[in-house]
Amino acid sequence: MSPHARNYIAGVWVDSDAKGQSTSPATGEVLGTFADAGATETDAAIEAASEAFRNTEWSRDRHLRCRALFEMADRMEARRDELILMLSRENGKILSEAAFEIDMTIPKLRYYGALALTSSGRAAEVKANLYSTTLTEAAGVAGVIAPWNSPVVLSVRSFAPALAAGCTVVMKLPAQIAQVNGLLYEIVAETTSLPAGVMNMFTESGNVGAPMIIADPRVEVISYTGSTKVGRIIMQQAATHLKAASLELGGKTPMIVFNDADLDQAVPVLVKAITTFSGQFCMTGSRILVQDGIAGALRTRLVEALEAVKIGPGDDPSSDMGPVIDRANAERIDRAIEDASRYATPLRRGGIPKDPALQRGAYILPSLLEVEDTSSDLVQREIFGPVATFEVFGTEEEAIERANATEYGLAAGIWTRDVDLPRRVGREIKAGTIWTNTWAVIHDEFEEGGFKQSGVGRLNGVRALEEFQEIKHYVHPVGPATSATS
Repeated sequence: MSPHARNYIAGVWVDSDAKGQSTSPATGEVLGTFADAGATETDAAIEAASEAFRNTEWSRDRHLRCRALFEMADRMEARRDELILMLSRENGKILSEAAFEIDMTIPKLRYYGALALTSSGRAAEVKANLYSTTLTEAAGVAGVIAPWNSPVVLSVRSFAPALAAGCTVVMKLPAQIAQVNGLLYEIVAETTSLPAGVMNMFTESGNVGAPMIIADPRVEVISYTGSTKVGRIIMQQAATHLKAASLELGGKTPMIVFNDADLDQAVPVLVKAITTFSGQFCMTGSRILVQDGIAGALRTRLVEALEAVKIGPGDDPSSDMGPVIDRANAERIDRAIEDASRYATPLRRGGIPKDPALQRGAYILPSLLEVEDTSSDLVQREIFGPVATFEVFGTEEEAIERANATEYGLAAGIWTRDVDLPRRVGREIKAGTIWTNTWAVIHDEFEEGGFKQSGVGRLNGVRALEEFQEIKHYVHPVGPATSATS
């Protein structure tokens, strides 16, 4: 009997009148069914979160919050293998990448569990017998809207600091990964120290719940991960209630390879930067910027390495790259490659494979196209697939100019043996994360987010709690009754 994933609202399992089917992007086979939420479930989730914030000790008991987050981490660790396998089958990730996602998530819950015990503020006797103190407190109900590409880690990256800060949560996850969502909801439901209504989660194939969360005055703060286009809409809608919005949006990560780079070290990482999660990653290394002295060598080596990438089902241990999320996206990516071929030189055309054994799945071969014009669509637009540009530069100044040529500023990579160059060039690149001789290294303790159109606010690190907190100023005159302004 195939599994049926339900929603979890107010501490109970909730089915929906509408039902959907979950399918494998590798084979098209049905993996299970799910309760497809709408307006009724969304309103119930918001009300449950609002009531739990008002009527439980969650926002005031930091030890309870720590205990619940630690317990949730334990529950996730116990079901690690289930999550990895379902991520691989439903999302398309190869097993090692699915394990990478889950193994990033478990310590994140523990990090924020520990951080729940910390607090910061300031106090001063501003003048004789007059004291001021600032303290942080939870903002209220947090609305979390997470994407399908890395659903477990990206949802936890938002809701863990929200819970640690003392907020209650209403979270919408997309239907493309409904069975993964169902496992995550079960882990939350198994967290016995979590009061009913603190975490409310639903899966939706349409677009009713997310706008309701953004527009509802009972929700005080929004945390969204997704496209820049949708992020702009969310910010406009949130402005109606002057609602705080933390947005981590799109990216076009430039990977800048200088003449003195170690290509033996760089090439395997550059290939992974293009193919990890089948390129469905906001930090995909989708722009290879190479200095002219090594352009020929790197061009040859990258093409050979990309041609050697074996695509196949995510749960096949021999696969180097799995399918994209669905056939419609595979066809969209293939059209983007074809359109770009009018002005770019295909070094490796990629696209939809002709192998009959792969025709049932949403497969796309990795592509590399050489481009000169930074204003072209291929450079400026996030493709969200295993497609990269190859761009040649001459000087540091040109590398910086090219790196900053898009509206995005999420991340960048610099490849060199020069110890000073990464700091010098990195200082001029408008991006929230700069890697040197590596890629996709993220630490829970250090903030992550974008410059320019790649987002607003920060997640990870201590700063993430601030996205879900208010600061309250207490003024306390002491001693004989006098005017506080005297």
